Amino acid sequence: MPDGGHDPSHEETTMTSPGHLPDSGPDLSPGHFSGRSLAELGRDLRDGRTTATALAEHALDAVARLDPVLNAFAAVDAGRALAAARQADHELRAGRDRGPLHGVPVGVKEIITVAGLPATMGSRHFAGHVPATDAACVRGLRRAGAVVVGMTRTHEFAYGPTGDRSAGGPSRNPRDPARMSGGSSGGSAVAVAAGMVPLALGTDTGGSVRIPAALCGTAGFKPAHGAIPADGVFPLSTTLDHVGLLAGTAQDCLTAYLALVPGGVQPSAEAPAVGWLDPLDLFRCDPRVVATARAALTAGTGPAGEVRLPPGAVDDMREAFTAIQGSEAAAVHAERLAEAPELFDPEVLDRLRTAAEVPGWRYVRALKARSRLAEDVGKLFGRHDVLALPTVPLTAPLLQQRAAELDGATVRVRDALLALTSPWNLLGLPALTVPAGTVDGLPVGLQLVCRPGREHLLFTTATLCAVPGQNPSIGEPHVVA
Repeated sequence: MPDGGHDPSHEETTMTSPGHLPDSGPDLSPGHFSGRSLAELGRDLRDGRTTATALAEHALDAVARLDPVLNAFAAVDAGRALAAARQADHELRAGRDRGPLHGVPVGVKEIITVAGLPATMGSRHFAGHVPATDAACVRGLRRAGAVVVGMTRTHEFAYGPTGDRSAGGPSRNPRDPARMSGGSSGGSAVAVAAGMVPLALGTDTGGSVRIPAALCGTAGFKPAHGAIPADGVFPLSTTLDHVGLLAGTAQDCLTAYLALVPGGVQPSAEAPAVGWLDPLDLFRCDPRVVATARAALTAGTGPAGEVRLPPGAVDDMREAFTAIQGSEAAAVHAERLAEAPELFDPEVLDRLRTAAEVPGWRYVRALKARSRLAEDVGKLFGRHDVLALPTVPLTAPLLQQRAAELDGATVRVRDALLALTSPWNLLGLPALTVPAGTVDGLPVGLQLVCRPGREHLLFTTATLCAVPGQNPSIGEPHVVA
């Protein structure tokens, strides 16, 4: 008999409560999908060892058990998830197989609209907002047969890399619930890392897929700009926003991407030429994080040659990114800033007010600088197919922590989290993070970057660098240095 055992009382749409740490020890063992690939789930489904309904039940049971602590989900759509799963089972029995996502439970970040489900953007401004239509990427998931379980938490309006500023409370890192998930797609990363679902959608404007994926120990893929349509996604910064994917492995990210963008990656036996981009050119780093990421790369590809950014590029990229993101975010929220500023989280409000002060001439110059920087940095790909570096320069900070010690200096946590990821949003380049190991029991990510059209080499490199055994128990004890 296929596995199952779901409580029928879940069959309704529910809003979840902010996560908290209970006084007694709850069962925080990973959910059913921890360590299970999409390929394995697909084989079990097609060989009759499980059903789509059973997979949906596993997801709903894991959310019910784990989310009171981890707070990955803003809303759960149990009734429609089970109905979609039963339909997926019916189609398989009738000989209709939609592909590798058929019957697979997924989470969707709450700034991506799903018809009939609350989309609060993590903000009191949109309390009670329920869209009537699906975003384009959600329609793509449904065409591929995926089963939407619910909406995952976001940092308010996706404007922050920490994941702990939301009207619904912070999402919590499964490796240590006292630590931040990263953001802004923190709920999606937590849901995958904790085994609640095997796949989730996120968005990435400055690193918002890759940062939480790295801090929580999953894979996260930001395609080239516009590769996955952003129609129906609430904007943060329209020329920097990307829709991305979070899954347990790079291969699962690729599988899901190809289901949404058929032909988006061309198969090839070509061997990648990989260069190591010195992360210290971009920001101060924990040397243990750098060593762990580089060791994962070396173990997979052999020693990689050093790559350095062009002189002045780092400061120019930082200035351009800040001006573009700030100007575009302020434009999105101008009316809300003027009419109801009290509904924003204070930290997000402060960032938006600062962003609104960016003069128009800085924005225009930043757009021009981006074109020049794309050409200058693009020359690094003349000798290398893939650039590699850590995804973030530190391990997951504590919730609400806003300063950290890095290599003998005090830095702002927000600046540190964005430093190694935001350049690739500015330049619109595909970027992938994969688990590289741990430091003091906390995950470290290896980031891989390529030119558009060379994504096959990105995933080839990731496969070579795969680190085994990256699914320890939630809250596995560790010693913080």
